[in-house]
Amino acid sequence: MTNIKDRVTVCFSNVFPNIRPEEIPGASTTSLAAWDSVAHVTLLSSVAEEFGVDLEVEDFDDLVSYALIVDYLEKKSPNG
Repeated sequence: MTNIKDRVTVCFSNVFPNIRPEEIPGASTTSLAAWDSVAHVTLLSSVAEEFGVDLEVEDFDDLVSYALIVDYLEKKSPNG
């Protein structure tokens, strides 16, 4: 099974095809000009689908970087 970071990286690559793989772990709404509100919803929808989780709308404002998304998913996952 692929780990959480690898799966989140794939989601980022799909939503932000122009970002280099080595830039993804440091990606955030402040570091990526392409990460606007539409991209944010698209990314979080992709993550929710990939992991089979329902993201709460209240969480959207907190999930503003690769690291925060990974941390959120690790806390929700029984196997991290």
